[in-house]
Amino acid sequence: MHHLDLFAALLGAAILLLGLPSRWLQESPAPPTVLALFLGIVLGPEVLDLVDLAELGDRTRLLEGFARMALAIGLVGVALRIPKAYPRRNWRELGVLLAGGMLLMWAITTLLLWLLLPLPPLMAALVGAMLTATDPVAASPIVTGALAEKMLPERLRNLISAESGANDGLGYLIVFLPFLFLTRPAHEAWSHWLLSTLLYDVVVATLGGLALGVVAGRLLVAAERRGLLASQWRLVYTVALALLAAGGGRLLGGDELLVVFAAGLGFVQVVTGDDRKNEEHGQEAVNRFFAIPVLIAIGASIPWDGWLRLGVPGLLAAAAILLLRRLPTIALLQPWLPSVRGRADVLFVGWFGPIAVSAVYYATLMQHRTGESVIWDVASLVVCASVVAHGMTAAPFTRSHARRARGAAPDA
Repeated sequence: MHHLDLFAALLGAAILLLGLPSRWLQESPAPPTVLALFLGIVLGPEVLDLVDLAELGDRTRLLEGFARMALAIGLVGVALRIPKAYPRRNWRELGVLLAGGMLLMWAITTLLLWLLLPLPPLMAALVGAMLTATDPVAASPIVTGALAEKMLPERLRNLISAESGANDGLGYLIVFLPFLFLTRPAHEAWSHWLLSTLLYDVVVATLGGLALGVVAGRLLVAAERRGLLASQWRLVYTVALALLAAGGGRLLGGDELLVVFAAGLGFVQVVTGDDRKNEEHGQEAVNRFFAIPVLIAIGASIPWDGWLRLGVPGLLAAAAILLLRRLPTIALLQPWLPSVRGRADVLFVGWFGPIAVSAVYYATLMQHRTGESVIWDVASLVVCASVVAHGMTAAPFTRSHARRARGAAPDA
């Protein structure tokens, strides 16, 4: 109990201190995400030894739980940001980015891990799959806030938001494919992946999440029309929906990340206008509240001995993944991405595909299932590199993109 109380007090103090100058920090080279990660390192076992998740229980399980809750909140926030008609109008572009983009990024990441680290091909494919998706929690500060709304065209903000929301759940497919081949005979792995992972965990989860979101939205609208809902409950309604979808999805054995995002999209189809804006602002505030503790926990859980074992090849792999996983993919697919209209757009979208909480979720989930510590060693190194690199470049690169795009035709 002492460790839990200390952990809660330190988290509260950190959120207070990072929240007071948050507007200034968001536009600085040291945003709250980066500071939270470094704060976790300082508070962790290797420095001040004030935060140690091992004192609270199974470190892997706790990190997985923290990541799940942060992703659930973040995914509903992403769904609320996306215009109601956006998925329907842009389904071809999203299909290219989600299908072709994810497969290319997975292949590139797997190849880099296999070439630069002593990982067997299937293990490289498993870790590569964890590092493929664009993280919604880390992407949120890049596409929201005063600076982004002023400097970035809406088409890019919507594209990155939609991608980061959908590909986290779809990442379930590519993560579980190599995992099944590592743990089962080939014929059994294929049949399980097709019948259970694809059809039930993904397809049924998506349909169930959409239905849940539509029902939740209609109940909210009906309650408000009859004057049953107190105004202060509106700000917690979508948070409750995120928790219900995440918990329900896990209990039913499906892909809970897809359940959550689909529930958010279903909710958006029913609740619109000013009501939608209220939900969006409330959800973004809660998203920031949940993101800081997760990043502190990641910083406090860095496997320093594992990083030392990876050595220079580990650093090279992390740098290569950040530079080569996404930018060539976006450049190659640009002719089929109408929202990405020129070199400045390719560079911006190609760089900002941050790797963070979703990778932590899949890494801790797979480490628990396989018992392979190298999974967390590699994933945590790439995650920390991404949080620092993408966090510190968000504001200056956003301004640079605006300068590069200046003089072009106004965005619709």
